[in-house]
Amino acid sequence: MPELTVASLPDWLPAAVRHYLDHTEDGTSLRELARREGLHASTILRQVRRFENRREDPLMDEALPALSRHALRPSDDPARKDDQPMSVHTRHCVPEDQPAICDEQALVREGMRVLRRLAEPGAVMAIAPDLEKAVVIRDLPDGKSLRTAVLERSVAHAFALKDWVTCRKPGRVSTYEITSAGRAALKRMVDEEDRRRQGMAEAATPFGEQHRVWGEREVMDDGGPRRVRYNLAESPVALLGRRRDRDGKPFLEPELVAAAERLREDFELAQMGPRVAQNWDRFLTGGDRGAFQPDSGLGEGPSSARGRVAAALRDLGPGLGDVALRCCCFLEGLEVAEKRMGWAARSGKIVLRIALMRLRRHYEDTYGKSGPLIG
Repeated sequence: MPELTVASLPDWLPAAVRHYLDHTEDGTSLRELARREGLHASTILRQVRRFENRREDPLMDEALPALSRHALRPSDDPARKDDQPMSVHTRHCVPEDQPAICDEQALVREGMRVLRRLAEPGAVMAIAPDLEKAVVIRDLPDGKSLRTAVLERSVAHAFALKDWVTCRKPGRVSTYEITSAGRAALKRMVDEEDRRRQGMAEAATPFGEQHRVWGEREVMDDGGPRRVRYNLAESPVALLGRRRDRDGKPFLEPELVAAAERLREDFELAQMGPRVAQNWDRFLTGGDRGAFQPDSGLGEGPSSARGRVAAALRDLGPGLGDVALRCCCFLEGLEVAEKRMGWAARSGKIVLRIALMRLRRHYEDTYGKSGPLIG
């Protein structure tokens, strides 16, 4: 059997694709791959099965044989001819003039250009076996379609291999749409380009930046009001506040997001994280909550904040207090909170909204609309 030349495969190729090719084309056993990569055999098996199931995707079914033929050593198999029958893994039509493998520079250059277009509303990538290139088409409000980008077939193969696009409708003309991984990759590319243009000398953190959405807000300090830059995507509540329903209204009103941030500010000021993570039931029920002494002098800012958090959670009660504590203070995602509390899927955001409405009422009834002041 011909041997795959690992060095001839592009560097951008995901490791899971390499494992699949090593197993299906080179015949390397799953256990041998697991020992070589330092992984469990079941992990390699899941990777192989995942890509085998994706062979129903026409673009993926073209890309994998193209990689295999690119990585084969002709000297290892002198009898191999160009008219040799295609592997049984290939189920869809592959053009006779198989395109070259996309290099990393072309992938980054074309990735930024094409992914920008795919990220637009109503945009899809269309490709057919008898076409040399793929096109990005966007549906306009008047019912017409506009071609916004053209890309080489090899670039489209790379998009599928890196999970940047997913097949929405296979057929004579297959259509693809951008995935969450593709949007994250686009954000990394754009941030990297901005840093390069600005000449930043600091070490880049592209995989951290892809999860950040920067915004500004006004805060008060000793010098008066000032604007600060903060990460909108850090809090699950802030992300929900940016989502809108069919009528264009935000799912969480700004007042509810402000109430969540107020609870989080007190939580951080009180430095309650480690103790709450170990045993936070005491903040939802009666009992001793610490040795708070009003007449003890200075340094009572954290204690006051601790008392405000406990009072807010007591007012919310079990259930509502749990989801507010997890999402507003621990910054847990809604899916994680739902699983840990045994709730039905997609029910957490409704409960969280009810909790924030009651939390806002608690702050207004207890401190007024202008308080409490932290510290």
